[in-house]
Amino acid sequence: MSTSVARPKLAVIVANGIDGDSRVQKTALAAARAGWDVTLIGRSSSKHTQRSWFGPVKVVRVPVASHMKRRVAARAGQGGARAHLTQFGIKDRAGLEQLRAAHGAWVREKTARIGWLSQSSAGAPAAVGLKAVVRARRGAHKLRLKAYKWEQGRKPEEKPTGDWRKDWPALLDLDLAFGPVIEKLAPDVIHANDITAINLGAMAAARLRASGRKCVWLYDAHEYVAGVEWPQPRMNTAFPAVEKEFIAKADAVVTVSPEIAEVIRKDYGLAKTPLVVRNTPIRETIGGAAGRVSVRQACGLDDGVPLLVYSGWISSERGLGTAVEGLAQLPGYHLAIVAGKRSPELVRLLALAEETGVRDRIHVVPYVAQHEVADYLSTADLGLICSQRTINYELSLPTKTAEYLHAGLPIIASDVKTLSAFVREHGVGEVFVSGDAGSFVEAVTRGFDHVADMKAQITESILTELSWEHQCEGLMALYSEISGLTPPAAEAGFSWGAVERVITGADDAEEPREELERGWTPLGKTRVKLGLGPANYAGQLAAFAQAVTRERSDVSAEVVKHRTAQTHEYPADVYVEGKALKNLDVQLEQVQRMVPRYTHLIADAFRPVFGGLNGDSIEGDLPALRNGGVKVALLAHGSEVRDPALHRKRNPYSLFLDAPEGYEEKLAAIAERNRRIARESGLPVFVTTPDLMLDLPMAIWAPLVVDVDAWACDRPVMKRERPVVLHAPSARWTKGTDRVLPVLQDLHDRGLIDFRLAEQVSWNTVREMVMEADIVIDQFAIGTYGTFACEGMAAGKPVVAYLDKESIAACGVTPPIVNATPETLGSVMEGLLADREGTARLGAESAAFAREYHDGTATARALDGFLTR
Repeated sequence: MSTSVARPKLAVIVANGIDGDSRVQKTALAAARAGWDVTLIGRSSSKHTQRSWFGPVKVVRVPVASHMKRRVAARAGQGGARAHLTQFGIKDRAGLEQLRAAHGAWVREKTARIGWLSQSSAGAPAAVGLKAVVRARRGAHKLRLKAYKWEQGRKPEEKPTGDWRKDWPALLDLDLAFGPVIEKLAPDVIHANDITAINLGAMAAARLRASGRKCVWLYDAHEYVAGVEWPQPRMNTAFPAVEKEFIAKADAVVTVSPEIAEVIRKDYGLAKTPLVVRNTPIRETIGGAAGRVSVRQACGLDDGVPLLVYSGWISSERGLGTAVEGLAQLPGYHLAIVAGKRSPELVRLLALAEETGVRDRIHVVPYVAQHEVADYLSTADLGLICSQRTINYELSLPTKTAEYLHAGLPIIASDVKTLSAFVREHGVGEVFVSGDAGSFVEAVTRGFDHVADMKAQITESILTELSWEHQCEGLMALYSEISGLTPPAAEAGFSWGAVERVITGADDAEEPREELERGWTPLGKTRVKLGLGPANYAGQLAAFAQAVTRERSDVSAEVVKHRTAQTHEYPADVYVEGKALKNLDVQLEQVQRMVPRYTHLIADAFRPVFGGLNGDSIEGDLPALRNGGVKVALLAHGSEVRDPALHRKRNPYSLFLDAPEGYEEKLAAIAERNRRIARESGLPVFVTTPDLMLDLPMAIWAPLVVDVDAWACDRPVMKRERPVVLHAPSARWTKGTDRVLPVLQDLHDRGLIDFRLAEQVSWNTVREMVMEADIVIDQFAIGTYGTFACEGMAAGKPVVAYLDKESIAACGVTPPIVNATPETLGSVMEGLLADREGTARLGAESAAFAREYHDGTATARALDGFLTR
């Protein structure tokens, strides 16, 4: 009998979404290649924990709330001794949650302190005393929770205080979110990346030590923090302060250049100079993407056209405006900008290109995976690094330096100290004066004259030195040095070209779900064991599960999603591939998982929960569920039950007037069947939008659920001369977009509004656009309001849409949505613009309405009867 050696655990943590952070991704892969059991932990883009595999690396993205951020802002604006004495300084329910978060942050910090004190015999008595303080504070906290009331806050003070906990409390929110996940994982080593993770690594390691576990941690300084021109004044005080507090507690420090390493050592009096690990390409993967789309192909340019390329983050400090200005003096030359998203700086650069007449020679092309970058860039002629002369850029080689050289591209570099010295020493490019367009043009001209000579200087020794395989050797040795652990050899089949994949039900044996946090109570030993599936449109089943289990301690839940290539990846416990559901063994697996384990089931969109075992609707599965004692409720969202004829009759702007050919006929048959099932089954029926109560008179309204805290926005509304007006149709014909677009465009052209149309963009982009907007335009084809309107209201934005009176009357609740038709939209908008204060108040009323009806509380209440039976 053979036994396997347990692999030491490494947690690689970063406070961003991981995507696009090549250093973090390569670090995780390198450690897995060296034999470590690696978990990469980053920030979720939603309110749910997201899980995936990145090759051999487990990936967990955790949601981060804003309780501490809001609490600090609220406390800065609170006033009056009376409020503090009689109401404990808590102004509302959100304030209560912030108080709980503050207490949690305090407990985490003090117990970490206990861990630090316990490491020495001299500190042991103090540790015992501190434990008593923590116990007393916990008792006082429990009493305080019973006494909160509402109070009025004032606008928070913006001046930096010098205390990072007050200046940038989001760092505390990050620790509250990340800390429990890291500590539950109990890694042997924590690799904390960048300044926003330094406190996460320090606190988690100390708390693990306090619990008796051995854990070491290292801080990876991606830049010279004190030399960065941070976008907000409070960041300029908070980030150096948090670095100063925790850097000496790290078991090791790593950074990106020798120059930064030396400065950090001197600044903080470190006993040892930080290890330098440059962020360089994986050489083994270069050539592996040959034959795929290249940057030249992405621009649509022939081989002979001179092509400059810029790859990387776009900000004003990167100095790309110099290249745009210089392009006007370089006729025939083109510039490719590799960009992940349309940032404000990119918009500014493209506007500059329009002004200088070079817009037609600038091509914005997409990112590729980190292991494909060099091949992607290799068809350009010269790589650009135009950094301005800030302290941080003076002290290190940018990541793109190595990427360009591995792509075989000479570099046109600004005269920042470290970069220009490298380029000149090795003869691999030309240098220009930072910010000087004329000097840039001269450098590019020289570069094209000597391309062949400079390419010849890109030697084997340079490429070896600037390869990730070489750079990561020291990092792997450092892990073992500080932990005393040497991992066993990695399993065969490792590949640097990892592609991230979402964890499915089939992965459960590899990754136990109980090790990962979720937004709802997982199916367990409760009176009600609720299953929800299988459509999970817009993540509503996940939101329902979270709302119900939050409100009722006697309910646990399991969310199941049947997915196809067209469906979005919304949170679920179990994912089942649509193709696999055609197999009998997979269908029977669904029966075996649901019938013995569930007491209740919410059948979503009338779809079969067992796949095609008993037909193409939930009707065929009902006998097996009844025989198994499972209580079933039906849930409808829209077109699966909506009667096209009835909708046309009451709605002169019905979406069916513009539906694609054949759509109405196909949908009418499905909807008629589902309405019959609802009538004949006698089961409880719930609908998420009010209009469906006209199609299903027996139904109960279970309002759509949105994360009102995540959508909450404190940006002022209607303060700009030209208010930003947003419309984001998922499909134009379902929103009536083409009927109202001329009206909105006319208002824009007249300078009355700044109209923005969001189509075919990511959910994250839409969310940010909502936050930026003053007014949200929803639909003019359905007659009710849906998820997007709820999200807009939750963000405190006035929402304009067409609501038919029958639909709204059906639920008995009138939302604060401005009702307009395609004909009246122009005059309605002008009225909103004329009464800006009233429009802003409407936004505040919208936020209150979303919190009252769409935070899940009302939905859980609607489901109470079904779950209690």
